[in-house]
Amino acid sequence: MPDQSDSLDDLDRRILNALQVDASHTNAELAKLVHVSPPTCLRRVKQLTENGVIERQVAIVAPEKVGVHLTAIVEITLDVQAADRMAEFERIVAAEPAVLQCYRVSPGPDFVLVVQVADMPAYHALAHSLFTTHSNVRNVKAYFSTFRSKFETRIPV
Repeated sequence: MPDQSDSLDDLDRRILNALQVDASHTNAELAKLVHVSPPTCLRRVKQLTENGVIERQVAIVAPEKVGVHLTAIVEITLDVQAADRMAEFERIVAAEPAVLQCYRVSPGPDFVLVVQVADMPAYHALAHSLFTTHSNVRNVKAYFSTFRSKFETRIPV
């Protein structure tokens, strides 16, 4: 998708910033926050969504409140880096709910994953099913979070 940041005007940016702070606002509340009429606000949000600027609206769940206490940042190096083999690995991790994020990276490992699971036994089970049984995974290096000092989903616009 082409970069649309140049086509965003001040109102679009105010709407995006307000929604990133709290997407649960009603259209009327959002319109008041960004100082426009409700019909204008609704039209702009719809346009931002249709253009793919707003991908989705979600609730952010506190992991510890739902029994998810372990965050791992996992580096994966594949044995074969052909495009089809990279895509195959991405399909496998995309199907695993515990993998919250997957990035192809360079240089260094081929992928970096952000994984959240209940505990270390759950991580071991995940590592076994995703990494050790996958014939193209050459190396796995995991880092375990001991404290989260910052977590933000907001992108400055």
